[in-house]
This record gives sequence, structure tokens and C-alpha cells, in this order.
Amino acid sequence: MPNGLSISSRDLRDALIGLVPNAAALLVSSWILAGLEIAHWWWAFAVAAVTAGFDALVRPTLRLIAGFAGAITALVLGLSAQVALITAALVLVPGVYVSGVEAAAQALLLVALLAAVTRWLVGVNDSSYIVADLIRRGESRRRRRGRPVDEDDPCGVVIVQIDGLPYPLLGNGIVSGVLPTLSRWVRSGSHEMTPWWAQVPSTTPASQAGILHGRNDGIPAFRWYEKDTGRLVVANRPDDAATIEARLSDGHGLLADGGVSVSNMFSGDAPTALMVMSRAARRGDLGPGSSYIRFFFSPFVLARALVLTVAEIVKELYQGRQQRVRGIEPRIRRRGSYVALRGLTNVVLRDLNVALVAEHMMAGAPVIYVDFVDYDEIAHHAGVMRPESMDALAGIDLVLHTLQRVADAAPRNYEFVVLSDHGQSQGATFRQLTGRTLEAAVREHSGAASAVAETGDVEGWGPLNALLTDVLATARPKTRRALRRMDRADEAGVIVGPQRSGPADLSERPELVVVGSGNLGLVWFPRLPGRVTVETFTEQHPGLIPGLLTEPGIAFVVADSARGPLVLGRSGVRVLLEDVVEGHDPLSGFGPRAAADLLRVAEMKVAPDLYVHSTLHARTGEVHAFEELVGSHGGLGGWQNQAVLVHPAGWEIDEDLLDRSVPGEEMLYGAGSVHQQLVRWLERIGARRAEPVDGVPGPGRRHLTDTM
Repeated sequence: MPNGLSISSRDLRDALIGLVPNAAALLVSSWILAGLEIAHWWWAFAVAAVTAGFDALVRPTLRLIAGFAGAITALVLGLSAQVALITAALVLVPGVYVSGVEAAAQALLLVALLAAVTRWLVGVNDSSYIVADLIRRGESRRRRRGRPVDEDDPCGVVIVQIDGLPYPLLGNGIVSGVLPTLSRWVRSGSHEMTPWWAQVPSTTPASQAGILHGRNDGIPAFRWYEKDTGRLVVANRPDDAATIEARLSDGHGLLADGGVSVSNMFSGDAPTALMVMSRAARRGDLGPGSSYIRFFFSPFVLARALVLTVAEIVKELYQGRQQRVRGIEPRIRRRGSYVALRGLTNVVLRDLNVALVAEHMMAGAPVIYVDFVDYDEIAHHAGVMRPESMDALAGIDLVLHTLQRVADAAPRNYEFVVLSDHGQSQGATFRQLTGRTLEAAVREHSGAASAVAETGDVEGWGPLNALLTDVLATARPKTRRALRRMDRADEAGVIVGPQRSGPADLSERPELVVVGSGNLGLVWFPRLPGRVTVETFTEQHPGLIPGLLTEPGIAFVVADSARGPLVLGRSGVRVLLEDVVEGHDPLSGFGPRAAADLLRVAEMKVAPDLYVHSTLHARTGEVHAFEELVGSHGGLGGWQNQAVLVHPAGWEIDEDLLDRSVPGEEMLYGAGSVHQQLVRWLERIGARRAEPVDGVPGPGRRHLTDTM
């Protein structure tokens, strides 16, 4: 047999190991389902083998079709093909009887359930199961080639964002053993861990824009009102995300040179963008449907994910009840849509992300950036260090282990960078503390009659929204129009989304707009043109600022004035431009970087008329979100500004990028600095071409050894 087609004993062993769980599950299914009979146990192995063979034969054709027809075709083909494949295998194998397609579909779901339970009992990594065939084929190719990857080939990089992971919690997870993969990397010396400072607003859109595009000016929060257009911009809505990226992108983002962006808010100018919010509504920029085939078509993978999603929902209901029964504080109500959201983000989206990243690693993509939101979403509702949040973090650590296995089988060497976009802080909400919302407090102290409040949780639905839009955007024009209508909301004269401007007549706009972004509140008076100053507030709403500062849970407000932005506290004022404090410093306790952070956002063109910031508990570091979230981020205080950067040990952080404004501390300050460092690393290892500046090659053309 030619060497290229030879099959080793290890290949056979790996294939057999892959068949055992499915064969066992098929056998048990025959005992349970009336429409499925298997004469002898060995026929179950035959069905599993035929299923795997059909998968190998049919998948290339499906991939080709989906590549032309898009993601929705991949979904439809995949679901149909899984049922057809298992039906064909059951019909063709002798000694097996199946009553029809319905029985085959039941068998598919039951096998997925039993195989998932079996793997859980024996401790098999679920993520490895998703890409096991990729890993086996990659390892076989390497063994047949008889030599490792050419070390002279440029190295690829996989950048994994663990959304919302605070640096102190990373340290705890490594020491406690909750994160064995990251612990092994750090303890072995292959990687180093360092914090970086996530500036206000410490939110995903601001940080991802900075990391992926090098800029995040013009993003004052997760959502904000623009007086120029009369719109409320929400960063995780596809059209708004596209508008934001268009404002920031220069075409040379982090992933511009052949990179792949997976499950992010922005593309980083990647040629391939999958489940990326800023690209989701534009069919021409959708990722190829063939990328989804592995997940949508592989036997039992999607069915298993759906089964485990239901299990995750049941687990959430139990854990939420346990918090109530045990009287754990602070806590929030964990019901409604969040229950389903946790199941989808913690299972379906995680598995799909793994499949997409692995697919592009095996294709040799130079740079891949993927965002896992599991921990952030659960920590919002359960708490930063609660058991369910740590379980989600441990699950992402398992993903890193799987991706490392994929890297070992990939056609090029890969290095891993792990980072977070911000940290997260904890505390009772403002409503729990005061008995009312921020909107109610502002209305009372200002006397405003009509108001629009946006203080509900919208962040968690972003990734799922991107997936649905990514898939459904390939549907008929009528369906796409319906999706756009769903993405708009007319309320009190405010249009959500960039499709059209708000009312041109100021009198038709609401008198007040209040937005929550973690423990940072934003207030606009849309009928008052321009930025409203302290002097104007004193004249038109004299009780607003003094009234807010008497509220429990509010530490200070930031407003413009004749002297520039002011931070006003209960017993003092800080003039940010002059760095002068009159009375007691309202930023005392918020850290030495607070003034610089607030000055930056206060000078943005789209800054609110009034920033409202929560108090910070001196001993516990707890803050009070203006959204109903027990874990939050957006402002200052606690761990929310302490983000994570884990990088290969030989990749030193450049001295000129380190901020030394705080004595005794050296760190990357702001997402823009992280972007610069990542670009330099990618250029030095050949994963990205250095962009010349005025005809002179950029600093990234230096070799790594020049900075070691």
C-alpha cells in the first residue's frame, strides 16, 4: 500500500476508541426504543463504524455546497444529513432493524445523551470529542510524513479571550488547581501571566475595539445615546456594531493579514469572520458556511450539544434555588430568559467556537481570535467567585487543553495567548440598595416627565444574537427585513439601531435618557442641545446633582463645566483638567488611575451629560450596578479594571508600552496598548506583515531576540 494511504496500528486503536461510546450508546438505545432492534452487540459497533465512514465520505461534499450557499445551508444540510446518515447506517447493517426515520431520529438523540453521560462518567473531555476526528487525522498525517512541522515555517497564534476574567481570580484559579491547563503553562515556564488595566468604560465593546482595532474613542459605555442622531446605540446589535467598527477601522486591524475572527463583537479587519457582530448583518461578509459543517453535521455532535444544553438549564435552576435556600448574598433573581441563555452560551456556543477554531487551525490560519463568554455571563448573575462561575472558568480551561491537542496535530506550530477584555466586580445592585432604579432617582431629582431607561441586561445575548443573525442573514430578503424590524424599537422617540435618525425636532425627543453600564450610569437630556454643563444644571435642574449625591450607593458624578470636566462628590470636587481637588477628593479610594480614566471618557464627543458612579466598599471592594446584575463591570472599583494577559514566556512586553505613572506598578494601560503589543508580537514571529510607516518598516520587523 502506498505510504500516503498506510494505516498504522495507532490509527486503528484511535478509531476503535472513538467508536466504543457510540456503539455502547446504540446498544442501550436498542433496549429502550421500541422501533430499534440490534440482534447482537457487535452489530452496534458496525453501525457506529458505518456512520463514521459515511461522515468521512459525505462531509467534503456538504462542505463544498455550504461554502457556496452559506451558513443557513450548512445548518439545514447538517441537521438533515445527521438523521439521514444514522437512518442509512441502521438500514444497511445486517442484524439491525429500524422502523423508520422517526425511530432513527429518536436513536440519534438518545445516543447523543448516553454518549455524553458515558464521557462524563469516564472523565473524557467533551471539547475533545467535538474535534476528535480532526485531531486523529492531523496526527496520522504527521506520523505518515515522518517528521515534525518545519521549524522555519512561520508560527501561528491562537488568541483566546476569556470574557470578564479578573487577574486576581486567574491567580486563585492557578493556585487552587481549578485551571489545570493554565496552571501547567505558567508553572512550567512556557507562559507568563501579567495584568493590564482596562480603562473606563471597562466593557467588552470598548476593550475589544481597542484590542482588535487599536482605538476605542467614541465608546463611552456598552450602550449610549447620541444627540446628533437622536439614537440609542447598543454595541451588540449587528447594525450598531457595524457602524462602530466603520468609525474605528483603518483596514489594518489586528487580524487584517489573513486572520480569523470568531464570536467577537468586532472583526479586527479579519478576512474570515464567523459569528462576529459587526459582520453578522452583512451577507457579503459572512463567514463561509463550510466552516459550520463540522458542528452541524458530525454524527451526534449537535444532538449531544442540545442534550447538554437542557442539562445545563436544569443545573442552573438547581443552583439558583440553592442560592435562595442558603441565603447567599448578594444575589439576584436568576430566572426567565437567562436560564436558557446560560445553557446556550455554556454548551452550544462554546462547542461551536471550539469546532470553528479547530477547523481553522487545521487549515493553517496565521492568527485566530476567539471570545468565550461563558464565565462572564454566569458571573453577572451568580457572582464573581461562586461555584457555578468557577465551573464555567474550568470549562474554558478544558477548551484550552483541547486546542493545545489540536495545535499538536496542526500543519503549523501554534502559540497561545490568553487574555480578558476586563475584569469583574461584585455587589448588591443599586435597586437592591435603595429600592428604586437610577432612572427613578434621576426623574425625582430633575423633575423630568418623559424618560427612556435602558438598564436591563443586554450584554449576554450578544453572541447568540450574532450566531442567529449570521445564520439567518442568508435567508430570503423577507426574512432579513423581519430580522431588522426585530432589531429596532421605537420608544418615546428613540430609535434603537442605525437605520434612521431620531426626531429632528428636539421637542419630540424624550426629556431624559438613562442608561446603566455596570456600576457606571449615564444620563442625557436630549432636548438640551450640546453637552449640558454644571452651570446649566444649576439653572434648569438645580436639585439633580445634589439630590443624586445624597442617594445611598452613589459616590460621585462627572459633568462638564466652564473649567472642563468635574468630578463632584458629597464633600468635594476634583477638576480633572487642572488636577485640582477642592475639599475631600471624591476619587479617594478608587485608585491612582481613576482621574485619567474619567478625564478620557468625559472628553469624548459622545459623553453623556452626566456620568453617575456607584460607591465602592472599602473593605470588600464591592460596587453597586445600575443594572440588575450581581457581577458587573463598566466603571471603577474592585476587580473590573484588572484584566489578564497570558503570553509565551519568550515574548517580552516592550518597555516603551508599559505605563509607569503609578509608583511601583508597570503594566499595559488600556486596550490600545494591548493591541500594539499583540501586533508587534505577530509581526516578529511572521504571523503578520509589518506595516511600513512613511516608508520605514514598523518596529515589529525586529526579531524576538532583539528584545530578549
